Amino acid sequence: MRFVFENNVLDGDLRELTCGGAAVPLQPQVFDLLLYLVAQRARVVSKDDLISEIWSDRIVSDSALNSRINAARKALGDDGATQRLIKTIPRKGFRFVGDVREESAGMLAPAEPAPAPARIAADRPGIAVLAFENMSGDPAQEYFGDGISEDILTALSKQRWFMVIARNSSFTYKGRAVHIRQIAEELGVRYIVEGSVRKADNRVRITAQLNDATTGGHLWAERYDRELVDVFAVQDEITNAIAAAIEPQIHAAENFRSHRKPPASLDAWDLLMRALSHYWRVTRQDHGAAQALLERAIAIDPDYGQALAVLAANHMFGVHLGWVELAAVAPVAEAAALAAVRCDHEDAWAHAALGSVCFSTRRLADALSEFEQALALNPNFSLAQGYYALALSYAGRSAESFEAAQRAIRLSPRDPSLAIYHGIAGYARFTERRYLEAIALAREAIRHRGDLTGAYRVLAVSAGMTGDSLLAETALGELRRTQPNISLHWIATQLPWANEADRDHYLEGFRRAGLR
Repeated sequence: MRFVFENNVLDGDLRELTCGGAAVPLQPQVFDLLLYLVAQRARVVSKDDLISEIWSDRIVSDSALNSRINAARKALGDDGATQRLIKTIPRKGFRFVGDVREESAGMLAPAEPAPAPARIAADRPGIAVLAFENMSGDPAQEYFGDGISEDILTALSKQRWFMVIARNSSFTYKGRAVHIRQIAEELGVRYIVEGSVRKADNRVRITAQLNDATTGGHLWAERYDRELVDVFAVQDEITNAIAAAIEPQIHAAENFRSHRKPPASLDAWDLLMRALSHYWRVTRQDHGAAQALLERAIAIDPDYGQALAVLAANHMFGVHLGWVELAAVAPVAEAAALAAVRCDHEDAWAHAALGSVCFSTRRLADALSEFEQALALNPNFSLAQGYYALALSYAGRSAESFEAAQRAIRLSPRDPSLAIYHGIAGYARFTERRYLEAIALAREAIRHRGDLTGAYRVLAVSAGMTGDSLLAETALGELRRTQPNISLHWIATQLPWANEADRDHYLEGFRRAGLR
């Protein structure tokens, strides 16, 4: 169905808005909201209706909702003052009031064949989660191990980076002594997760390991000992920990595999894995290397959603760390992020990338909404949790920011971005005037990564506010090494605070540290 009004055509099948035949770029959530308002134009749509339909009943702030309404109006050449097409009904909701003509698919000229759905490179890895072995000697406890295995399988399926074999296939090996290489060949996978559960009285011990079936080697293993005060809480905690740990381990293994290939044989997946290895290192040189690899991957496969998402995130990371100018990369990054969401609107990476663009371009309400969407799609996505914490801090929600950063740290204690999460937690404490805690967290970040720009910023401003001139001087010196262009003007103009008081507090910390 297409809706035609004024000079606009809103096509629900193509998910496209055109004005005078030219495509109007829209964020996916804004498109969904506009389509819903137009389709329901015979009535007033309440805020609750929108939250249920567009946000799937997740908690949404008024500012996020209003931001989406304003974006829909702007796309139509409307605004909150004239309300020519989208009218606000006080205390009731919203209504689309334009004259609309509907056209069905049968009324249209034959369309060009639709583009093939977005895909990950054909060589992407597959993973199977075997039923965890019950080591308790009690057949009645089988359900617990099966439950852990099923939950891990479900959690991994949300990550979208690899093909996850369904339970009905991977559980057929339960109770059978079959070599993992045979299992891998029969299921067509590269990686296998296996483990065991031992329950005794009110305690449980769970072991898990990730195996590379092509080499027979163990990539990762961990043991979890817990008291069973709440069975389901323990099950959820361990599932989240295992799922969060596995993704970076597979990325590392795939990067190692790609480096064993001749350069001429690299496909888009190999290039993406190499790019991620640079992305995680968070240095100016690696930032450039990641960008070049991602551009090569997209040249091979222009509809490669995950490469587009990482490219957008990489650009915005460079902006936040002062390596590139916002004006130079924001349009390219936003186009890449929107394309990634169009390729796969259920990919958490795509929404996190779009959120990072909104964050750097001072659209904090939109940024928070995109990060929340990413976490709704994949609650174990530690990077999105870290980005969310950063956006919360700049939005003035310091306590929530600290808790979100702590969740990122708990989710993935071996994460390549662990230092960044400590730095974000430190900044949250700085905004709360808890300078000694901020210094401790910044030092912990630096202990993990000695070249992290954000951690040196937090250390410098916190030392400045406490009057520790020696520490402030040292931190500022290291900061200038990692970000040579740092200045009060850069800070005042490039970082996206919602509140001037927070910006002024940060600037005052730098002044006291000796920055000019």
